[in-house]
Amino acid sequence: MKTHKHWWNWAVILAAMAFLLQSPLGVRAQVAEDAQGPQAAQTTDDQDPSGRVARLNYMEGSVSFQPGGENDWVDAVLNRPLVTGDNLWADEDSRAEVHVGSTALRLGPKTGITLLEVSDRAAQIRLAQGSLIVKVRHVDDEDSYEVDTPNVAFVVMQPGEYRIDVDPDGTRTEVTVWRGRGEVTGGGNSYTVVANQHATFTGTDQLNYDLGQIPEQDGLDSWAFGRDQTEERSDSANYVSREMTGYEDLDEYGTWSYVADYGPCWRPTGVALGWAPYRFGHWIWVGPWGWTWVEDEPWGFAPFHYGRWAFAGGGWVWVPGPSVVRPVYAPALVAWVGGAPGFHFSVGVGVGWFPLAPGEVFVPGYRVSRAYVNRVNITNTAVNITRVTNVYNTVVTNRNVNSITFANRNVNGGVTVVSHDTFVNARPVARNVVSVPARELAAAPVSHTVAFEPARSSVLGTGRPVTKRPPVAVTSRPVVALRTPAPMPGSFDQKQAQAGGHLNQSSLIGQSLVRQEAPGRPVPVTRQPQQQSQDGFRSFGQANGGNNQAKPQPRVWEAQGTPEPEKPTQPENRNTQSAGNSRPAQQWSHPLAKPVAPVQERNGQQQKEQEQKFSTWQQQRPASPPPQRQENSHPPAARQETSPKKGR
Repeated sequence: MKTHKHWWNWAVILAAMAFLLQSPLGVRAQVAEDAQGPQAAQTTDDQDPSGRVARLNYMEGSVSFQPGGENDWVDAVLNRPLVTGDNLWADEDSRAEVHVGSTALRLGPKTGITLLEVSDRAAQIRLAQGSLIVKVRHVDDEDSYEVDTPNVAFVVMQPGEYRIDVDPDGTRTEVTVWRGRGEVTGGGNSYTVVANQHATFTGTDQLNYDLGQIPEQDGLDSWAFGRDQTEERSDSANYVSREMTGYEDLDEYGTWSYVADYGPCWRPTGVALGWAPYRFGHWIWVGPWGWTWVEDEPWGFAPFHYGRWAFAGGGWVWVPGPSVVRPVYAPALVAWVGGAPGFHFSVGVGVGWFPLAPGEVFVPGYRVSRAYVNRVNITNTAVNITRVTNVYNTVVTNRNVNSITFANRNVNGGVTVVSHDTFVNARPVARNVVSVPARELAAAPVSHTVAFEPARSSVLGTGRPVTKRPPVAVTSRPVVALRTPAPMPGSFDQKQAQAGGHLNQSSLIGQSLVRQEAPGRPVPVTRQPQQQSQDGFRSFGQANGGNNQAKPQPRVWEAQGTPEPEKPTQPENRNTQSAGNSRPAQQWSHPLAKPVAPVQERNGQQQKEQEQKFSTWQQQRPASPPPQRQENSHPPAARQETSPKKGR
């Protein structure tokens, strides 16, 4: 009887998820509903925050960070969520790795990038200078992966491994494709670069194009391939989706085991005495979510932005949600204690929090649609829509959150309290915990929001000001782009001023700061339309590397799957005007990107030259295709790198 009930619960959950995920991003809300309270007011899905962010998960040497809209550069901090507008700089003898779900971005020395957009379906990167290796494991129908350089825009067309190099003066871009296929656009032409090709593009308004064999590996290549191989062997990918940002570090710092009532759970190893979730780290302010947790431990991303925590077997275990879909990112899955306006602990003004337990509903403190509330919960814990709706109505509509029973509120040491000063100024929580009597904690009101307004230090976080930053020529150098970049965020001071000093109480954080841009044309992607499976899901990759025997999933171009079939030959000029189908020129205003020049029809001589270059490349290839990532005898093209010094 108990087993039957267990499977029935999962059936209800899966049915609910199938209903919500009929489209890649869930049900589209057609009408904005009114709700009481400014933070919980309804929006349409198009106004919802992104369901994914980037994460800085590895660095060596000197890596600097600049929040979008700010002028200050500070030390980069591991596990800080990176969002649209943020900048990273890896200095000389330095490296960094950023993940967006299963996609890895690896920066070489003296490399600067800007996240032009990180959203549910787009990852658009500005590469002003340096070397960037991109590993894309999955490309769905509507996904867009674009790297924009000063003279070309590169679009990933298939899962694979790619490297883009930009020289210091920004007039030369090299594209290496070890596996996969990409499209380069610039100077009025577009070029397809396929596996085992190395293409060089020089010039700006007019490009010179050369095609050759892949250069031999350098230190950056070897490091990136080693990181990839470690991820390929991930045991955690058997328990969570590879699209869960941060999964790649769980194997090294914890173990998986079966826990009664919860199923497979992950338990961290080597944690400090008195460790509790959301205690060893600090709070920062990241728009549009607001207050966001940054954990100190190197593994501390996935367990604090996805899933739930439970106290079992004398310790804390992390309980992930269903692994069949891409989970929706949350800034922190906690409930607040004493954070309401006017409340004071006996020790002074402060706020406390505790982690939500499995099955408990997360009610965002930032403005979202009801469809978003459903998605952020059912993709992160075992809960059905009816439960989500009931809790939402209790918390938001009836404002009676204290009628809800929370499991972790009663765990000894489960509630963490700090002062207002510690919270707002991104100070280390574990060193500044305030002791509050248990009786007082039990009587304190619980809320889904915290009333504290952020300060500028909340945005900069714990990073210290740095002297090693990119040259001005790199920070100001524009790139060309196919996709219209997202609007750049304003500074914290601008946002706070426009919100009248009440940014945390703003009815819709940041909306008034978004300037309207003329629409640009979409990225030219010609993949075949993808069909949904009968249960309403879209595949996001098999968790066990493709070895399970489940029913066939919808066709997507997975890194481990069948190569995409060749399409019928089409003119490479996707910007030209066909008969009766004129397309307006692309227009937008962005400080760091400009529209790529429209692709022109190639004349006969240009066609012949490109055909000759391709034929020469084929003739020079080894007799048999080399194994993946094998070095060849072709000399490296302007790739000089010394071994980075070990940093953090």
